[in-house]
Amino acid sequence: MLKLDKKDAEQITVLGAGSWGTALSVVLAENGHNVTLWSHRKEEAEKIQRDREQASKLPGVMLPDNIIATSDFEEALAGNKAIVMAVPSTAVRDTAKRLNSYVKEGQIVICVAKGIEDGTFLTLTEIIEEEIPGVKACVLSGPSHAEEVGRRMPTTVVAGAKEKEDALYIQDIFMNPYFRVYTSPDVKGIEMGGALKNVIALAAGIADGLGYGDNSKAALITRGISELTRLGTALGGQVETFSGLTGVGDLIVTCTSVHSRNHRAGQLIGEGYTAQEAMDEVKMVVEGVNSARAALKLARRKGVTVPIIEKVNAVLFEDKAAKDAVAELLMRDRRKEFETLKW
Repeated sequence: MLKLDKKDAEQITVLGAGSWGTALSVVLAENGHNVTLWSHRKEEAEKIQRDREQASKLPGVMLPDNIIATSDFEEALAGNKAIVMAVPSTAVRDTAKRLNSYVKEGQIVICVAKGIEDGTFLTLTEIIEEEIPGVKACVLSGPSHAEEVGRRMPTTVVAGAKEKEDALYIQDIFMNPYFRVYTSPDVKGIEMGGALKNVIALAAGIADGLGYGDNSKAALITRGISELTRLGTALGGQVETFSGLTGVGDLIVTCTSVHSRNHRAGQLIGEGYTAQEAMDEVKMVVEGVNSARAALKLARRKGVTVPIIEKVNAVLFEDKAAKDAVAELLMRDRRKEFETLKW
């Protein structure tokens, strides 16, 4: 275990006591930091503080003594050096508005949710910057299921920030022998990869729900990364990012893992559930549903071809039968795999 010198210990707030917020709190606490874990539900915060476990979201992962759980927003933010925003993507704007009066000029807020806001088409750090002028909105993302991080399974992520020293700070507070952190200046690319991969994961889940095999999933992942790259770069991300941890890496894990809520929701849809029934069954926020609509609107605005994202939207919002959507994908006009390669 990585041991920090006492002088290096920070007071850090984690907003959101779901599985991911709790897992990251454990990482930070085991690195020697003092963590306040905030839940918007008083009963949940009291139970976590009493039992030293987030039993409903991350069972079996015991919380170190240097994590304090609370539902008091002001108490959670007292004296903190950095804030980790681990609320669902749909709650980022409201949480940022609430944070506005507590955040100091130049303070770091690390967003660990993934999504695009429908209607504004803003990424989550852009929302935070809009609601809290002067904040340093950063991102931590990658192929990282909370269930595995909480059990100290080797995991690698990327810290994205506009300023190098902020990315290095995030790397420093989080990195340890089982949680490796790289740095990147491409905040936009990291966020686009994290949001768009959830849409492709829905498609992969739908294919599994229809009973299709590994060939189908491999095709969806491979062509999915092409869509991510085309749209992500058109929106300002750097092409290298989409071949890295927050592109290919996050896409693979979300399309294949039993822990993926987006894959699970897609699988249920493939089995015949409606989108709403699938989300109700998963019992957690399915980020890809909101991101799908925003991604398609962005693609049309930029003139980017995204056939998988189009068909996911048709299934989710236009009552398109999943089997018909797959057939239409396969029977599109003939194309070269890579337009840049010449005979």
